Amino acid sequence: MADTTSSAGGARPERTRAPAKKPAAPRNWRRRFLAELAATSNVSASAKAAGVASSTAYEARRDDPEFYRQWQEALCEGYDHLEMTLLQRLREGEIKPPTGAKRGTRVFDNATAFRLLTAHRESAARQRAIVENRNSEAILDSINAKIEKMRARSFDTAPSPAGNDGACDAQ
Repeated sequence: MADTTSSAGGARPERTRAPAKKPAAPRNWRRRFLAELAATSNVSASAKAAGVASSTAYEARRDDPEFYRQWQEALCEGYDHLEMTLLQRLREGEIKPPTGAKRGTRVFDNATAFRLLTAHRESAARQRAIVENRNSEAILDSINAKIEKMRARSFDTAPSPAGNDGACDAQ
């Protein structure tokens, strides 16, 4: 039985709100998300650039093994970009003007980059191992295919089992 509230007009059923619907994700958001993730290694910024909530991206990663694999590859690529940027900063520094100065000075502040590298190092190493294993499987498949071709060729050119290849015995 429904709850009723009393009012001057009499009893009426209490209204309840329907649960709010999640806004629909933009079409092709995953491609944009993965591209941004590869460039930044930042899930929140990537989700924002793709026009979705971070929770939508994490849910898709959890539910779709292919998207999970692409996510890991994008993170690995982002890690590589970050590593190259860090190496550039270590070599060249950044030119920033001190407060009130007209000319910039070379600054070598890399604490944030080191923290990001540390955070992503393990996942990037794991992804590289997966890719290398995939590559080794392709190499083994290629070797096996070549061996099969060699076997087929050797059977095609092998002498007939009759023995003398049509030559006559002269005795």
